[in-house]
Amino acid sequence: MSVSEADWAAAISLLDAHDDVCLICHVGPDGDALGSMLALGMALRDRGCRVRASWGSQPFVVPTSYAELPGLDLLVPALEIPAAPELLITFDTGSTDRLGTLADRVATAHAVLVLDHHVTNTRFGTVNVVDERAAATAVVVVELLDRMGLELTAQIAASVYTGLVTDTGSFKYAATTPEVHQLAARLLATGIQHERISRHIWDTAPFAYVQLLGAACGRAVIEPDAVDGIGLVWTTVTAHDLEQFGLALSDVEGVIDALRVAQEAEVAVVVKSDPADGLLKVSTRSKGLVDVGAVCESLGGGGHRFAAGFTSRDDIDVTMERLRNALAATPHLLP
Repeated sequence: MSVSEADWAAAISLLDAHDDVCLICHVGPDGDALGSMLALGMALRDRGCRVRASWGSQPFVVPTSYAELPGLDLLVPALEIPAAPELLITFDTGSTDRLGTLADRVATAHAVLVLDHHVTNTRFGTVNVVDERAAATAVVVVELLDRMGLELTAQIAASVYTGLVTDTGSFKYAATTPEVHQLAARLLATGIQHERISRHIWDTAPFAYVQLLGAACGRAVIEPDAVDGIGLVWTTVTAHDLEQFGLALSDVEGVIDALRVAQEAEVAVVVKSDPADGLLKVSTRSKGLVDVGAVCESLGGGGHRFAAGFTSRDDIDVTMERLRNALAATPHLLP
């Protein structure tokens, strides 16, 4: 569903009317959440606005993959986001529960602008700019900047590019359209070091991550008859793993990318134990035959058609059984 002209106009009116803006994204932010938030934040700061950006989960640490993003100086701890912001803008967040400890700001803010591209977005804002056709929330941000006549500087472009490449899997996923490549070309034309950005996202990790990856892949389970015979591969990352190797949950997002290459499985799953709350954070990926976004939504989560997740309060065995049942109940997409 495309964004109406009325919604674009309403979003621009909100931004024109406020010079003190708070930006928040979902807990455990990924490249699109951080990249799109910092991109708009830098543009608004260049315009003369006071900008504070944050997310409502601990630890409040930027993942190593995104440690060189421009605009990180805009970030403040969640406690520094005012109790009643003048204008609150959310990024890449489908529902308020994904805002963690900052979810209450949606009710207390004078106005809320939602920028997103998830089909599962609940439209919880005063104004909702949700383009379900966009490959990333960063794409929505670029259109907003263009409509406002704001410059796409090299620093802003680097953050946008981070969001674009992470949500398209470095242009491997089905969301990659001709328009995606055209936008990438425009971003590269600003002079960004795209190879450096990609190296930090995918090809840079501490040796401890390599060791954890070996442990997680070593206990992977293949179920070729699952999901009506198109296969499931899954593994776990335990709280003990994280403690043993000195890593945080944000450091192990790449485990599922290593797992999903198994040719016997259409769906890949990583079940991660969160030391902070004891809950299980479940990540899922599909190669194109299963809408895992719908599956995860049925389990209380959400995401994209081919990359999604949910949180479980059950143990691993019960969680996986619930997931198997949900996968079996979901109609397959056409190849």
